[in-house]
Amino acid sequence: MKRIRVSELGEPEVMRVEEASPLSPGPGQVLVRVKAAGVNPVDTYVRAGQYGYHPEVPYTPGADAGGLVEAVGEGVLHVKIGDRVYGARCLSGAYAEQALFEALHVQPLPDSVTFAQGASIGIPYVTAYGALFLRAKLKRRDTVLVHGGSGGVGTAALQWLRGRAARIIATAGSEEGRRLAKAQGAQVVLDHHDPGHYDEIKRLTRGRGVDVILEMLANENLADDLKVLAFNGRVVVIGCRGTVEIDPRQLMWTTGSIFGMRLRNVTKAAYRKIHAAVVSGLQQGHLRPIVGKEFPLAQAASAHRAVLQPPAYGHIVLIP
Repeated sequence: MKRIRVSELGEPEVMRVEEASPLSPGPGQVLVRVKAAGVNPVDTYVRAGQYGYHPEVPYTPGADAGGLVEAVGEGVLHVKIGDRVYGARCLSGAYAEQALFEALHVQPLPDSVTFAQGASIGIPYVTAYGALFLRAKLKRRDTVLVHGGSGGVGTAALQWLRGRAARIIATAGSEEGRRLAKAQGAQVVLDHHDPGHYDEIKRLTRGRGVDVILEMLANENLADDLKVLAFNGRVVVIGCRGTVEIDPRQLMWTTGSIFGMRLRNVTKAAYRKIHAAVVSGLQQGHLRPIVGKEFPLAQAASAHRAVLQPPAYGHIVLIP
């Protein structure tokens, strides 16, 4: 089978296609024939050596995939060979023609959902759910601000928020992205390049501020986020590419909180709950991942550049 291999950490060019022996599942594992693999910003941070941990090289990147069950290990009963599935938290690396997953993280994919959409579920939808419901403890009366509402996690968050918040405000960096965020459920979408957009948030909330902020680029926005936080407001940091200086008095004045969101800290019990919510949402049509671009597996380097280039629009996938 073909797979992407990273032999040293560095620029996107360190990813190369290589031939490898076929995989086989162990007990409690599922082997998936990958039809599409999700490309997430965190993949680029790990590859560049800029994340909180450094993987042992060589390794194959990628956590998320959509595909067909090719084999199941001992004890796996909820899926069978030939089933359409999405997979999350890949054990072997999803940038490949085959991928191994723990059975918990392989779930059915309805016929109405494409494999590319299935590859866009794992990190984006679990992250958005965890940020809103596990960390921020979202309440129906809350006003929510979703930064980067046109990206993979942003669109997932907007879909989770439908009918669950009093008001949803989003930001996006392009007219196309703002139209997308509006279509996904945001009542108001602002241009985050506009230096006055935080003033507009204050005006929209009549000076009260917002209860929950999902922050995709904390190194640029966190200090300003605290200025529009409502009393007892919560900021959940999902993405950050550097350091930031804040005024802690802003938190003191509002009794506000800053939370971090990291998938590696999500418990198995929480994952079971999230996957059940995802499957239900997919079946009912409430959740529909937005695929912005598709690249062939051999163009993984281009995909890694594209996922970090503004403006964000949906999710990026690789097609083996």
